[in-house]
Amino acid sequence: MIKLFSYLLTLLTFFILSSCGHEKNSATEQSSVLDQSKVTIGAEVFIEEHLGDFEGMRIGLVMNPTARIGEVHMLDTLLALNVNVTALFAPEHGFRGEAGAGEKIEDGIDQSSGLPVFSLYGDTRKPTPEMMENVDVLIFDMQDVGARFYTYIATLGYVIEAAAEAEVAVWILDRPNPAGGNYVNGWILEDQFKSFVGPYPIPIAHGLTLGELAHMMIGEEWIPLENDPELHVVEMRGWNRDMIWPDTGLNWVPPSPNLPTFEHAFLYLGTVYYEGTTLSEGRGTPNPFLTLGDPSTQLTDDDMMKLKNLTPSLQLERISFVPESIPGVAPNPKHLGSESFGVKINAVNYDFDPIRVGLEMFSIILNSTSDYQIRSFLYRLAGTQEIDRLIEGELSASEIDFEIEEFLEQRQPYLLY
Repeated sequence: MIKLFSYLLTLLTFFILSSCGHEKNSATEQSSVLDQSKVTIGAEVFIEEHLGDFEGMRIGLVMNPTARIGEVHMLDTLLALNVNVTALFAPEHGFRGEAGAGEKIEDGIDQSSGLPVFSLYGDTRKPTPEMMENVDVLIFDMQDVGARFYTYIATLGYVIEAAAEAEVAVWILDRPNPAGGNYVNGWILEDQFKSFVGPYPIPIAHGLTLGELAHMMIGEEWIPLENDPELHVVEMRGWNRDMIWPDTGLNWVPPSPNLPTFEHAFLYLGTVYYEGTTLSEGRGTPNPFLTLGDPSTQLTDDDMMKLKNLTPSLQLERISFVPESIPGVAPNPKHLGSESFGVKINAVNYDFDPIRVGLEMFSIILNSTSDYQIRSFLYRLAGTQEIDRLIEGELSASEIDFEIEEFLEQRQPYLLY
């Protein structure tokens, strides 16, 4: 197996060098990513220790563009190692990441491999028996962002449910929670607001890896199961709960087109709420979730002082911006072609609470906007209507009691790291 892993590293270097259009020095830096990483992801451990367990099996892959070792997608790696991959399953944004947020994914064919791609983000969100006909085992590998409203969580639950019904094992190749395993905050989802962006009663920032969350889904009976599921989590090596993404030594691969860097993903935990209003969350600009505002937003000097005093970890500037259509990223953003006013955020460091800071910013900016609407989607994101008290000025974000103590105890048996 050690020889196999050495072969894989050679293979990865070949893929990188042959496909990279940069100069030799740049390619060398990319090919050394694995050696520099402090964290060994579940995908690497899977190749090193478990590949031989799947000889002769028909493998289905539930993946997206983040399913990579270094610069090479797991599908390409597995095919190069003669693994019998028979079906691909595409979550939101698509198997290769070709779709923007909320864009319906259609069944199709992966152009690189010729394999069938089944959509899990369209009319069907749970694998059907027909989709599972040529599959003996499912491998799930996606980078989560640690937020309850990220749809990969719901997809994972449906995959486990469908696999149990088909008596097919699910293997999860675990990856870090970018915000860290100890950052748990935000309202716990109330039953009336359950949806695809909030399927389980967990806080906004849950502090779990997808492997841990899968065990918790099953253990807490959040998934309707008639058969006992067969679940295997391939654990990482070298990751601990104190780590946020920059501590891992891993390259960031965008889990969706509008989260191009970890900075965007970290702030997203506290700036996603604009999606539940008519204000722009920055889609259609180079910095979604870091660019916030509306054509009717008028921030005063006093407002800007309040925003800047929230934390020394953020730099904020008053800006105007015009959202543009960006195919595959933001084809039809809010206020397309219209000048909007608001703020641009830059993180100096990550020594702040993104949810509380983000909510306080949301309150200030919303109340500096003369013409806006609240949509029901806001409550599905927040998981509660308690956010109205913040908007109405009844309390500040620092005063909110998110009541997460019970969840922290509840999740304890499922922690793997």
